Amino acid sequence: MRPVLSDYLPIVVLAALALVFAIASLAASSLLRPSRPTPAKLSPYECGIEPERVPKGERFSVKFYVVAMLFIIFDIETIFLFPWAVGFRRLGLFGLVEMAIFIALVFVAYVYVWRSGGLDWASERAPLEPSAEIPQPEPEVARAG
Repeated sequence: MRPVLSDYLPIVVLAALALVFAIASLAASSLLRPSRPTPAKLSPYECGIEPERVPKGERFSVKFYVVAMLFIIFDIETIFLFPWAVGFRRLGLFGLVEMAIFIALVFVAYVYVWRSGGLDWASERAPLEPSAEIPQPEPEVARAG
């Protein structure tokens, strides 16, 4: 049985009403809102910090990209948990062991990244300061000759 064009009429009417409502809402908000622009209102908001332009040649630190990739990797790894949880009863002991291995590998990767400083948000590591553990050369004493 072929669908009749009148079967789609409620969908078309609903789509038209949604479009009319969206346009009417935008028009009403633009007509009714107060318009008092000030320099503070027109400036971009950067968490209370004055935005500054960086020179064209300046690039983001590699650390920024490493943290972004780590987020994506750990996010995708957690996405694999949902299908496993849905089919947990069908997978049985095999599925449990596989997920235990998977989570162990994710945990080892997390500990490695943490210990290697991949999760530190500091822009640069502080240089080593002299301490009692590192022997320092003794200053030479000027000899009277």
